[in-house]
Amino acid sequence: MNPMMTAMRELSGMDDLANMDSFLHRRHPLTKLLVTLVYIAAIISVPGNQLSVLIPLLFIPAILYTIAGIPVGLCFYRLRYILPLLAAVGIWNPLLDRRPVFALGGVAVTAGMISFVTLMLKGILTLLMSFLLMATTTIDAICYAFRLLHVPEILVTQFMITYRYIALMLREAGTMTDAYRLRAPGQRGIHISAWGSFLGSLLLRSMDRADALYGSMRLRGFTGTFRYARTREADRQDVFYAAAVIAAILFLRCFPLSQMIGHIVTGR
Repeated sequence: MNPMMTAMRELSGMDDLANMDSFLHRRHPLTKLLVTLVYIAAIISVPGNQLSVLIPLLFIPAILYTIAGIPVGLCFYRLRYILPLLAAVGIWNPLLDRRPVFALGGVAVTAGMISFVTLMLKGILTLLMSFLLMATTTIDAICYAFRLLHVPEILVTQFMITYRYIALMLREAGTMTDAYRLRAPGQRGIHISAWGSFLGSLLLRSMDRADALYGSMRLRGFTGTFRYARTREADRQDVFYAAAVIAAILFLRCFPLSQMIGHIVTGR
């Protein structure tokens, strides 16, 4: 299948996930956005050499994914192209920092290895919570939550338009890829000599389609401001959900739970 069409199907599949019905899907978008932001801030604040602090924070996405009824493996599959980039960011750490920290099975574990694993885990946990927000909340509801936090309207509008136009570019790229394959049967991918003209044609076609869509939006009364999907007011369940999850995040971040359990197990 055309990879562009596969990517477009996966993008539309996010809307299908967001329209599911579960306890987490029914929560107010502002509470889910706040939980995600607090979790990401807690993950980013962990120093690069404190892997033990991150391990208890694994329980938060694990529980939330179970409540939402979304398999964790789906997140890793959808983000399969981003995970290698995370590995590339810290791949040199084990080579640059060779200070031994402890031995595991006769193998010396260096500070660079720990920082590399910590960096990978921080990226994975951040992606897990971001994907969970997108999989349980529609893009309109997320934009509405941003506006409730008084994020500048122009930024929110650009975010929504960019998200919507990704599908347009993928559709145009898929059409052009199919046309190229019909003219070059048996060739794998697009030859490097055609990359420039291909990208230029893609840009021009996307701009034409975007201009046509913008004209349609203006005819329907668009003046530069979206009327974001307003949801119900937050109720007690929403407040309880946000307070409970944020309190759990702060507790797991501030208290060395892994060290406490290690002391109990080892008796030291």
